Amino acid sequence: MTLILGLETSCDETACAIVQDGRKLVAQSVKTQALIHQTFGGVIPEVAARHHLEAINEVIDDVLHQSKIDKKDLTAIACTNGPGFVGALLVGLSAAKAIAWSWSKPLIAVDHLFAHVCANYIDTTLEPPFLCLLVSGGHTQLVHFCDYQTATILGQTLDDAVGEAYDKVARMLGLGYPGGPAIDNLARGGNPDAFALPEGNVDQFDFSYSGLKTAVLRTIEKLEKNIDKNNNPDNLPLADLAASFQKAANQILVKKTLQAAKQLDLSTVVLAGGVAANSDLRKRFSELSEVKVFMPPLKYCTDNAVMVAACAHFMNTNAQMDISVYSRQKRKNR
Repeated sequence: MTLILGLETSCDETACAIVQDGRKLVAQSVKTQALIHQTFGGVIPEVAARHHLEAINEVIDDVLHQSKIDKKDLTAIACTNGPGFVGALLVGLSAAKAIAWSWSKPLIAVDHLFAHVCANYIDTTLEPPFLCLLVSGGHTQLVHFCDYQTATILGQTLDDAVGEAYDKVARMLGLGYPGGPAIDNLARGGNPDAFALPEGNVDQFDFSYSGLKTAVLRTIEKLEKNIDKNNNPDNLPLADLAASFQKAANQILVKKTLQAAKQLDLSTVVLAGGVAANSDLRKRFSELSEVKVFMPPLKYCTDNAVMVAACAHFMNTNAQMDISVYSRQKRKNR
């Protein structure tokens, strides 16, 4: 049996968790900075790092108190070391190194994107091989997992990630930050067929969202010209715009995922990342009959330490103290 304590500080969530055997949550604690960064319309790295410093000891103490596990019974300490904001990552890595050294435990560094995929292992029987659609604010990728440690990126975004496109379109519609949940909620009351928007269907399994984002902007500009200047600009059909954008953004994700699964003869598809919380995308995947679909619970879609601890269990890596952080994904294959 393994008991791994994981830490996550790559962006604006300070999180700690203990996971047993990579599958069972023992305890977790998360402090989010969402309201703090809402003022700025996005995450400010320096502000995020400062708040991680204030919260890191609190979440660690909280998890140890909840679990009632003695530190001597822990198997290893894990943390995210990239990709993410460097200052934020350094807070988690420094804390993990200090704990690992003082408690004489191995330290395992985890790739943040790989960890998102591993959220699907919690309370499931999921096993490779499978195809994963990884969708977040910074990444949109189709990844083939041959086994627990080996993954090949088949395609990725050529410009904006889907989550980034959601945030930018939300700003166009005056919905604020974070944009994903705002558009998701607004789209429920809209007509997804109200506006014909492009899917950005580039070659093979890559993605592009810059054209869709521009199409939404041009549509808004055209609509605004037709509104009498004496009228309130709130007369814009915001719900229809949100629903039409969401349909175009999500349809291509499902289409290319199915194409890749068919080409590789894979019967299992996994959804992962922050955008995996989008209700329309989850509905589209849940309705697929061609493949078996795994999706993490909503609480494990956004950044959390549960996925970090689970990832550390399944990684085939040598624990070490001489590790550093990185801001961007370094290589095509793991």
